[in-house]
Amino acid sequence: MTVIKVRLFAALRELAGSNEVEAEAASVSELVDALSRRYGERFEKVARAGSVVVDGERAGPETTLTGGSQEVALLPPVSGG
Repeated sequence: MTVIKVRLFAALRELAGSNEVEAEAASVSELVDALSRRYGERFEKVARAGSVVVDGERAGPETTLTGGSQEVALLPPVSGG
């Protein structure tokens, strides 16, 4: 597995206590699982309802992560009017 640096925003950032974290994962699904184990059930609910962006493109659960220079961001769900 690869160590992935992840940028967190809004509620996810507050739940983790940091705007950037690292986790070992080979896919987006594994990444969310690893961070959810670390930061708890509420983090998991928010992360799964939100979206993941890898190198500027929206990513699905099976998207492969390679680490290195890859930019990964977890975004909570957004509502607006």
